[in-house]
Amino acid sequence: QVQLVESGGGLVQAGGSLRLSCAASGSIFNVMGWYRQAPGKQRDLVASITTGGSTNYGDSVKGRFTISRDNAKNTVYLQMNSLKPEDTAVYYCNAALTLRVVYWGQGTQVTVSS
Repeated sequence: QVQLVESGGGLVQAGGSLRLSCAASGSIFNVMGWYRQAPGKQRDLVASITTGGSTNYGDSVKGRFTISRDNAKNTVYLQMNSLKPEDTAVYYCNAALTLRVVYWGQGTQVTVSS
């Protein structure tokens, strides 16, 4: 059974940092990543990473966020620096076996105060 367990969200002041973690179990995923959804908005890609280490970032977080992955632990991390109030959202871990077989975590709230 596939399970994604997220941790690391919270409240931080603008300019601060947070690190999110997502531990996966039940399978090895080709691509893992993070999406976020703010109230009233669609869920958007934050960052993704393949088993080989290739990364992809949303335009709004480039240069501030860094995604990494520990394949031995089947865990993906998101280091978020220089946080802005507009980064406030629920962050969801995403893990894909294929384009059609995708799993989601339960979400973790990140709130950035101005």
